[in-house]
Amino acid sequence: MGAQKRLYEPGEYVSLITGLMGIVAAGDTWDKARKVLREGHKPGRYFVPGCCQHPDYVIQIPVIFEDGTFDVMRAMNLKRVDDPPEDKKKKIEEVFKQHSL
Repeated sequence: MGAQKRLYEPGEYVSLITGLMGIVAAGDTWDKARKVLREGHKPGRYFVPGCCQHPDYVIQIPVIFEDGTFDVMRAMNLKRVDDPPEDKKKKIEEVFKQHSL
């Protein structure tokens, strides 16, 4: 059958309708973020207990946000950002540096 197509790819910038930006995370980065960052409980996140241990990148999108939190978001609540503002990119990079992600 082949691999399922992902709606969002790791490393892509995304935003919520509130304007808060984040970056799609994967693999070791996602595992580490879940240990060192706070869960953000953003509107539009997945919240069913036991879900999201292995996000599928189609419906469940793991995102690390500029405010230093993480959530597994529902795809319909995200918007891809092709050219993010530099200040937002720097905030996200600072989260990665600060927590060695």
